[in-house]
Amino acid sequence: MSQNNNEMKNSDRELGMSRNITRRDFLNGVSVGIGGAMLASKTVLLATLEGATLDHETVSQASKSYYPPALTGMRGSYDATYKYAHMLRDDAFWDSAPKPAELSESYDLVVVGGGISGLAAAYFYRQKAGSKARVLILDNHDDFGGHAKRNEFTVAGRMVLSNGGTQSIESPGSYSAVAKGLLKNLGIDTSAFYKAYDRKLYSNLGTAFFFNKETFGTDRIVTGMNKTPWPEFLAQAPLSDGGRRDIARVYTEKVDYLAGMTREEKRAKLSAISYADFLTKYCKVTPEALPFFQTFPHDLFGVGIDAVSALDCFGAGDDYEAVPYPGFEGLDLGLEHRKEPYIFHFPDGNASIARLLVRSLIPAAMPGHDMFDVVTARADYSQLDHADSPVRIRLNGTVVKVKHDGPPESAKQVHVLYMRDGKLQGVCAGHVVLACYNMMIPYLCPDLPQKQQEALKYGVKVPLVYTHVAIQNWEPFTKLGMHDIVSPGSYHSYTSLDFPVSLGTYEFPSKPSEPAVLFMLRAPCKPGLPARDQYRFGHMELYTTPYETFERNIRDQLGRMLGDQGFDPARDIAAITVNRWSHGYAYEYTTLWDPNFAPNERPCVIGRQPFGRITIANSDAGAMAYTDMAIDQAWRAIGEIHG
Repeated sequence: MSQNNNEMKNSDRELGMSRNITRRDFLNGVSVGIGGAMLASKTVLLATLEGATLDHETVSQASKSYYPPALTGMRGSYDATYKYAHMLRDDAFWDSAPKPAELSESYDLVVVGGGISGLAAAYFYRQKAGSKARVLILDNHDDFGGHAKRNEFTVAGRMVLSNGGTQSIESPGSYSAVAKGLLKNLGIDTSAFYKAYDRKLYSNLGTAFFFNKETFGTDRIVTGMNKTPWPEFLAQAPLSDGGRRDIARVYTEKVDYLAGMTREEKRAKLSAISYADFLTKYCKVTPEALPFFQTFPHDLFGVGIDAVSALDCFGAGDDYEAVPYPGFEGLDLGLEHRKEPYIFHFPDGNASIARLLVRSLIPAAMPGHDMFDVVTARADYSQLDHADSPVRIRLNGTVVKVKHDGPPESAKQVHVLYMRDGKLQGVCAGHVVLACYNMMIPYLCPDLPQKQQEALKYGVKVPLVYTHVAIQNWEPFTKLGMHDIVSPGSYHSYTSLDFPVSLGTYEFPSKPSEPAVLFMLRAPCKPGLPARDQYRFGHMELYTTPYETFERNIRDQLGRMLGDQGFDPARDIAAITVNRWSHGYAYEYTTLWDPNFAPNERPCVIGRQPFGRITIANSDAGAMAYTDMAIDQAWRAIGEIHG
């Protein structure tokens, strides 16, 4: 073995790569030839030990032990979710497709996609058609909720929760009447979060900045960002004298860098240039300083300051209150900042909204009666696809074809074919709502008009990784005096203790000696390219990156950032869940990269037009990556069915 391989082996051992913290590690170590009964018994035993249950490859959705929220390892868009979709995209499915089974089931409505938009569509349909209407929801994942997934960990006998995707109810005061009405009908009182979200817990903990050696020449963590005076904070940074001087200057001086322009002219200028160009060409910041700011927009836009307009950076602000954008203080642009705090967050993010929708559709699947007990309720997945239920949710099924039984204008039914358990199955529907990724719809429904197909393919979804790491305790953060860390050169650009929310009987681990969950953000973009091309690059990177690469980078980064505070990645990491969303946020039009579409000529508007008995939902259909948009588009799609 070479010296480099020996060094890697030693490093992996130090990082804890050999520890079986996930079911992935166990299953990878089981011989392929092992007997089915022995495999089942060993996986059941392991599930009991870890507090998790089995995935769809070993246990049926109809089993009482089926429980995806507790699975760790690679989640989000794991390999099985896109196998057949990619074959369709590459025109490689139908040549080898199995013979379809007889269409023996019939429903009033079939919804393709079990995310919040699809679940809301089923909810709104039953409001209009009645509680006896037969509805089937099909989803390619092993869990419902779409991007609103739940990550459930058990550490030292204690359940700790986090969101697997969609984080929060963003600014609920600005929701439409429809979206507000749905939340109210589900029993969600957003005012409860003012008490549930502990805004004092981290009040004595600040933000740190981690300069990594690959980008800045040395590993160094500097504490007190945004609290320590900028010259003092930056004096510790491994930056050039010019870089430190310019960053401090642009944060502290109140200068009108666009003097002589009206407010409207300033806004027009800022909408036409990137934030990087604003810093260098107008604020006269040295390019050497740009790596400091590069990843600030990753959480909202999935790309860096080279591909986001200066005006968007000004208007967006920062949900985490960690990375303020400097340079705007003297411009007098008018107020654009959020009026409501970023606190409307269930312990499992918007997964609780999905769970409440499931409770309303299939009460037997979700015990309890309000927004408080849903947090700790254990969903009974065996009830989701019960023959006696008027609403059924069928998981692990990838829809591959949606076709009318005749001309769309006169057809009486729609046939829906899907792959499940290696078989091509199908159902008939009076109506279909496509609440899936809109870019996939032309492949599912090739009979659509060409202009509509092109419009549906226009939006390139934003790839993102939401990694959650369960740790034995969070004392290293209190020793550091920080609750979050900005790290623009590292594999994950942001790390934080999870949102401190206690709701119902769920108590957030408020003592540093207790287990906790870390949130780590990665946006796999390619600076220098147009945004849509950066997203395409990110898709490919995520599809070709194995879990082992994520795990090694996670352990290495946490060890380098927190090692001086006593954190040992081999000892202190209890579990890792990588929520890989290769196709994450809905694409939103920007002034930098998109034409100034007339309202009715926006691709999302052209793409979502009804087609016979088929209507289209999902936040893609509104070109805005927010939960209220997913709900509003579901309402519109059902309204088109009922006129």
